[in-house]
Amino acid sequence: MRRFCLIVNPAAGRGRSLQLLPVATAALAAAGAAYQVSESASLAHAAQLASDAAQRGDVVVAVGGDGMAGALAGPASLCGGTYGIIPAGRGNDLARVLGIPVGPQGAAQVLAAAKTREIDLIGVSAPGQPEIVVAGSVYAGVPSVAGEFANGMRRLPGSLVYPVAALRAVVNWKAAGFGVASDRGSHDFSGYAVVVANSAYFGAGMQVAPPACIDDGLLDLVLMRHGPKLAFVRALTKIRDGTHTRLPEVSLDRACEVTLTIDRPLPVAADGEMLPFAAPLPASTPLRIRVLPRALTVIAPLAGSPVSC
Repeated sequence: MRRFCLIVNPAAGRGRSLQLLPVATAALAAAGAAYQVSESASLAHAAQLASDAAQRGDVVVAVGGDGMAGALAGPASLCGGTYGIIPAGRGNDLARVLGIPVGPQGAAQVLAAAKTREIDLIGVSAPGQPEIVVAGSVYAGVPSVAGEFANGMRRLPGSLVYPVAALRAVVNWKAAGFGVASDRGSHDFSGYAVVVANSAYFGAGMQVAPPACIDDGLLDLVLMRHGPKLAFVRALTKIRDGTHTRLPEVSLDRACEVTLTIDRPLPVAADGEMLPFAAPLPASTPLRIRVLPRALTVIAPLAGSPVSC
């Protein structure tokens, strides 16, 4: 019998995960599903709990936000496990792109239905550092600086945190030199940001990479080139529906593998969390980012819903 290991981040959504948990477990129990709850003390602890659960043959279930969801996807994949999400954070972007309901009862019912699909993940590494596996996107520049600000904001709702943090980041921004070399070409430019996306969404529903599909074996690149700061503010007003990509400062590309360099130290983040070996990434240090095709089996509505490819 399939058993679910619900790994809970008590801090997600200002304690929202613990508030939603009883509703989710009641729905699993009503469906006759076996489960256990494991509370994590940190993302590293959560990753170890996920690895242990996958090795036991349990379904790894992330109960939290995108940081938790991204942190557990890698261990579940590496151990050949099956993975699920009960969204309980401020962003919930991975759940959004997979069509998983935001409500705990609906998310638990998706788990109990046990329909699976395979999705891509992203491998990220720097020289001398082990590769980290993440789920949604890797980003540098204004979005990563804004992410540092956002993680310190506790009073704003999720839909406002990231735009407010981005505005704060852009106020004192000085253009950085980005180098993006891929298997399909290269881009060297001065600008605001690089996003390497596996998923269309980041930052609590911002459609940063509209063409991105989570199971197409490709990474989508979003490059924000130098321009007046007002151009970045305009991009923020359009990113919710993806129309920022029509601005002349924004360009798109696709690749299977990317090497990113930046001409000054800047933080690089993934799935709402700073990469430990890139906080900041030293100037000119190459960061390798590659797609891991169909690396993870997830319990989610079948592909073809309005929010999937």
